Amino acid sequence: MGRTARLGTGIGWRPEIADAVERMPGIDWVEAVSENLCPGHLPDSLLRLRERGVTVVPHGVSLGLGGAERPDAGRLAALAERAEVLGSPLVTEHIAFVRAGGALTASPALEAGHLLPVPRTRDALDVLCENVRIAQDALPVPLAVENIAALVAWPDEELTEGQFLYELADRTGVRLLIDVANLHTNHVNLGADPAEALAELPLEALAYVHVAGGFERDGVWHDSHAHPVAQPVLDILTDLASRVAPPGVLLERDENFPDGDGLSGEVEAIRTAVAKGRAGSCAAVTAGAAPRTSGAESRSGSGSGSGSAGDAVRQRLGLAQAALLSALVAGTPVPEGFDRVRLGVQARALAGKRADVVGKVAPELPVILGARYRPAFLVYAQESPLTGGYRRDALDFAAHVLRTAPGDEDPAVRRALREWWLDRSGPVPRSRRPGARLARATRRVLLRR
Repeated sequence: MGRTARLGTGIGWRPEIADAVERMPGIDWVEAVSENLCPGHLPDSLLRLRERGVTVVPHGVSLGLGGAERPDAGRLAALAERAEVLGSPLVTEHIAFVRAGGALTASPALEAGHLLPVPRTRDALDVLCENVRIAQDALPVPLAVENIAALVAWPDEELTEGQFLYELADRTGVRLLIDVANLHTNHVNLGADPAEALAELPLEALAYVHVAGGFERDGVWHDSHAHPVAQPVLDILTDLASRVAPPGVLLERDENFPDGDGLSGEVEAIRTAVAKGRAGSCAAVTAGAAPRTSGAESRSGSGSGSGSAGDAVRQRLGLAQAALLSALVAGTPVPEGFDRVRLGVQARALAGKRADVVGKVAPELPVILGARYRPAFLVYAQESPLTGGYRRDALDFAAHVLRTAPGDEDPAVRRALREWWLDRSGPVPRSRRPGARLARATRRVLLRR
């Protein structure tokens, strides 16, 4: 496979901080959410960064490599296109499932709207390995996969996180994107030992490292990407850097952005944590060496666990994931063995994230509804699982509010919401439909009479 690209210090590129990122000294590379990029219309800021020699890595969030279904060819093609347009040395995705149900399980197809953990079982590992190989074959550059944060644990798991990731890398030759903030999240929420996980990882497969902030509430750590990086996360980064020289380290920040100086301060804290780890390093591992087995070797079989996942294995995993996701987003009974309290926390977090995303996709809705927006959306989410994407979700939510609003609601609010829904519910906005201009002119004439 060759050596891993040396990336250096980076930051997650977001439109809200594009100007600050361009001005920030010492930024070697950036990472951009793949699904937010249009290859034919890349943001000017990313184009300027590329012209300066700043590496741009597309980071996928919707492939669902840990799901029971094989990866969607269209999503893989889109990820490959972005890698080629950006001239990226690699692409990244998550070890997670994001949808479940459908034909495989003869149940309603559901979307999580978030990254959900894969059970660390032999069945799930077989499916994940095959899905990773499919993705590797479809991509023009190496793939790295990221460990995720979790609020809930699957019952009857057979492997630790470190063992699971080790076998995944060993069997597929895939690179690893290690998120130290997620290791801290799983330490607080699930009792997993970050040092033990690091000790079990094949660090020679490390592609780069994510660092992000979060917050603790009622004994649960929320991986918010909207708060400063906590010291325990930096300590895990130092521990990792004492074991291996990370090819790249990147700050993720998605909301509540500080000013440029604040962002620079967080990046500098990351540099300091890495330098501290390297100064005390006794590790002999050198990052960038090829993993223990190459992709070609793992495809031809390297040990008892290298076979393909059969349809029966995929169906078993699909049924388990559909039951969990349905409990989280559709209010069905909690599957046996799960912590009901934690599942409730996860369900509320999913609904809140969904409200936030719909508010960004359709920013007029929070403006029209004001303080009513979030509580009204959470009521709607309890009755209506996400099935058709966020733009459809925004339309369905508006229709729900119009249908269920109390009689004493402000008529102006109802009128504005109805106009918004009518303008967007058809295949073409009303303002662009044939005859719309004549209709507006006629209305103005009638109003003048």
